[in-house]
Amino acid sequence: MRPIVSGLLIFTLLYLAVDILVKSNSFGLFNSTIKLTLFGDEEQFIEPLSQASFLEFIHTEIFFIMMILLTLSAVYARVSHKKSFSLWIINAVLLNSLVSLIALAFSYYSSPLLINLYVVTFFFWHILAFYMATCSLWSLNFAKSI
Repeated sequence: MRPIVSGLLIFTLLYLAVDILVKSNSFGLFNSTIKLTLFGDEEQFIEPLSQASFLEFIHTEIFFIMMILLTLSAVYARVSHKKSFSLWIINAVLLNSLVSLIALAFSYYSSPLLINLYVVTFFFWHILAFYMATCSLWSLNFAKSI
């Protein structure tokens, strides 16, 4: 099982890195570019994101985040069960990913001010997930005992 789980963790790390690049090029990573994507700009002739496109985007985000984090949390909980803070990290990554999705939805439908909350929680859950995957990969392959 070690090679299979190691491969899963390597692909998880790859997904997390590529997800940031994809968001940077297609959706935006920071407040100004996300605001342009969601709401458009008449002066620059940028069309706003349609409701159907936004719902499709958020739907795929929910699915991918759910699959990545539930799998990663299961592996991380198994290999770091002796660390007292591992439960806090798992809860923090899941909560931040959920808040990022909710903040994005609320920013599209009610208040663009929540885009900043989306940006912060997006980066925070990516950093925590990257930490979890790296620690799991290290513990799985280089730890003396699991």
